[in-house]
Amino acid sequence: MEIFGVPSQALFGQLLIGLINGSFYALLSLGLAVIFGLLNIINFTHGAQYMLGAFCAYLLLNKLGIGYWWSLAFAPVIVGITGVIIERTMLSKLYKLDHLYGLLLTFGLALIIQGLFRNEFGSSGLPYRIPQELQGAQNLGFMFLPNYRAWVIVVSLVVCLATWYVIERTKLGAYLRAATENPQLVQAFGINVPRMITLTYGFGVALAAFAGVMAAPIYQVNPLMGADLIIVVFAVVVIGGMGSIMGAIVTGFGLGIIEGLTKVFYPEASNTVIFIIMAIVLMFKPAGLFGTQK
Repeated sequence: MEIFGVPSQALFGQLLIGLINGSFYALLSLGLAVIFGLLNIINFTHGAQYMLGAFCAYLLLNKLGIGYWWSLAFAPVIVGITGVIIERTMLSKLYKLDHLYGLLLTFGLALIIQGLFRNEFGSSGLPYRIPQELQGAQNLGFMFLPNYRAWVIVVSLVVCLATWYVIERTKLGAYLRAATENPQLVQAFGINVPRMITLTYGFGVALAAFAGVMAAPIYQVNPLMGADLIIVVFAVVVIGGMGSIMGAIVTGFGLGIIEGLTKVFYPEASNTVIFIIMAIVLMFKPAGLFGTQK
């Protein structure tokens, strides 16, 4: 069976790949949007922290025998704590300076982290097995849907929407947003704004680590896995609107699907289609699709 002259299996297969990629685009861009929207930090270390999540799961399994399910809980906390340390010892010193200083610092940290892991583990991918409960696939008639990939898509969507709800619809989210606009007023209500900022950065980093754990069985564990992805994720954030939570989610999944379809109908443009869309969006709406011009 063909659809628009393309075999249906190839079309649906690429759509699945697009949804998988979109899941990681959404999770990573969501973490970036949380950090930028609430802290005004362009966190270039995000890709390295995504890689740290995958390596944390790999080391927990091989050194301590801790499997995938516990790694999903432990790795984001461990990497999130490293993010808290970075924010308290380094980034907090730069808040009164130009945003460029924070970008340069996080870019340098990313290079250091990637270099250390590359020297220790090499640049080849390290395998991480799919948990036994999620092995196998479902026959949908027109294609086989691997259980693990379906799990990744569903969990990514749930985590993204839960994060959006907390930030946009709860009292905690209101405090976070207010702290970015008028920290002195929020502090007057007895809220520890510096601690809130630190925990927010740690949460954004934990989202990246969570994505890294889920990516490990699909893409293998590689010191450069974050470097290959972070530029695309920044493009996703720009298209959705810097700091827009819903923009990060919708744009992440949407661009993943568009990228997958492009591989079917015009493969030569699949590596550049997201950047072409970014250029077009910036020409007509510089703040992004969901962003607001300040």
